[in-house]
Amino acid sequence: MKWKIAGAPGAWGIEDPNNPNNPPYKKVLDDASQAGYKGLELGPFGYMPLELSILKKELKDRGLSIVAGTIYDDLVDESNFESVLAKVHKTCQLISQLPKPEQLEGQRYETPYLVIIDAVKEERNAEAGHPENAKRLSEKRWNLLTNHILEMSRIAKTYGIRGVIHPHAGGYIEFEDEIQKIMDDLNAEEVGLCLDTGHLFYSKMKPDDYIRQYQERLDYVHFKDINHATYEKIMNDGMGFFEGCNIGVMCPIGSGCVDYKGIRQALSDIGYNGWITIEQERDPLACHQSMDDAIKSIRYLNKEGYNL
Repeated sequence: MKWKIAGAPGAWGIEDPNNPNNPPYKKVLDDASQAGYKGLELGPFGYMPLELSILKKELKDRGLSIVAGTIYDDLVDESNFESVLAKVHKTCQLISQLPKPEQLEGQRYETPYLVIIDAVKEERNAEAGHPENAKRLSEKRWNLLTNHILEMSRIAKTYGIRGVIHPHAGGYIEFEDEIQKIMDDLNAEEVGLCLDTGHLFYSKMKPDDYIRQYQERLDYVHFKDINHATYEKIMNDGMGFFEGCNIGVMCPIGSGCVDYKGIRQALSDIGYNGWITIEQERDPLACHQSMDDAIKSIRYLNKEGYNL
């Protein structure tokens, strides 16, 4: 198998581009390059420079390329959708004009991708990871969600960008039934899938099983690991997803309870070729640990035969 490893600004705690505790974007780029990444995600809209010439130079100076842009937003609310579409256009325009990342033989769609995430909602936040308790969308609101994602992916396609849905704890595409329903409602020609091993585990799914189950739709992969003791505390206390990230539920790959030997076997079994992005969410005030954690994660994965 041919795999390449990338990072994401979320591993430096960058979730809200307006958070005053965010580190400067140049620190993220410097750390990513020094950790050994060759690829990086763009992160939340507006965090990285949106001017092509500036971003292109910053990436070139560090030997980095952008493997994906992300739309993390409320994808259900009709009143918010015009803003979402403006972000889709700007993101896709930008990443389509940057130098392309390395393309791997056997990769189903060319990078970069547009990662589509329904954002954490207040009404689902405390129920993240609890499929038995979380309220599902009504049929009407679900149809809004699917129609919005369809339009987003069609716009991305006009820029030569593949849209991929990322199930996310605390959003309305999180649990087993919701992933299956969104895959049933939107076909493979329209949109692909980005499975995140940490979010799958967090939401009571076994990552290697779902990699196999959705192999025909799996275009892109995110890696996370989970500290078991912290996870149990969050589940027992009804803590929200990002509150859990802020107290360290995500940890370096190989130091938590996600089975990366099993995941490696699953990726090999389905013949996955392409990029894998590490996204270890944290409090941005703890971003001084990000580069060391990235190095630990890469070393562990290579020790387990990932050959990144």
